[in-house]
Amino acid sequence: MVLVTLNSCVNPFAPKIDNSIGTAKGLISDQFNVEGVFQNFQYAYAFKDTLIYSKLLQKDFSFSYRDYDLGADVSWGRDEEMKVSSGLFQNAQRLDLVWNNINSISGDSSKIVRSFNLTVTFNPTDIIYIDGRVNLTLIKEDNKWKILRWIDESNF
Repeated sequence: MVLVTLNSCVNPFAPKIDNSIGTAKGLISDQFNVEGVFQNFQYAYAFKDTLIYSKLLQKDFSFSYRDYDLGADVSWGRDEEMKVSSGLFQNAQRLDLVWNNINSISGDSSKIVRSFNLTVTFNPTDIIYIDGRVNLTLIKEDNKWKILRWIDESNF
């Protein structure tokens, strides 16, 4: 009878505290390793988080891509990259970034070419699929990896 009484007093709306919370790896990396850069990049796109994205870019960051319509290479710095990314984050309903294989990596991990798939959903009838490669030059600053140079090698 005592056991039945004790068990019936358990409140299902007040469960025990789970002490294991916080022991698992979080969504945001500390960027102490190169994979953390890619993890935070994916997080920033998925959650359209400009703060996390800005922490990926070194102060002298440069982005460049080939504009096939103009027949020229186009490039810009960190400030313009943040404006462009902010506009993308605000205008897209959803951004799905998938990192694929690393095509090449230097011995010190400062130069990486990696393939990706990006799906940009503006609305249900306006979806863009981008497949390509990023050619990144990384630098370690304050013991964290950051992107110094990004050459976009996508099909877009």
